[in-house]
Amino acid sequence: MGRKVKQLKNYTTEQVESLFDSDSSHRIGVKLYAILQLTRGYSSRALEDFSRTSFKQICNWANRFDAEGIEGLRIKPGRGRQALLTDEQKCQLQSDLLQSPAKFGYNALNWSGALAGEHIRRMYQVEYKQSAIYSLMRKAGVQRTKSS
Repeated sequence: MGRKVKQLKNYTTEQVESLFDSDSSHRIGVKLYAILQLTRGYSSRALEDFSRTSFKQICNWANRFDAEGIEGLRIKPGRGRQALLTDEQKCQLQSDLLQSPAKFGYNALNWSGALAGEHIRRMYQVEYKQSAIYSLMRKAGVQRTKSS
């Protein structure tokens, strides 16, 4: 039997990860630490678990750091997938989903994923995958029901 591992009493793993991910300086620190370990001879594959990313991403960090210095590790605006709905549209959608579907002319008492998807298509001319619709509904605080 090994030694006991220190357990936190007031925080879950998910809460600590959320705090960690919310601060960009922490993310830069992890990237920089991974690069430091590369210079010490560790392979990018050995650093995957610590960095919570792929070996290829670690190599990308190293290349950007080599080319641009610390600025290469910062998240640049405009990177990543662009949202289909603006923040204003998301707020409006949330407001819509908290109301009865009947108010919008649908013959239903509750929102289903399919109905919410139809509403998004009709109101915002945007096509979402079903899993993304469920995520939007969850963020809006709406319990989804099965469509009949």
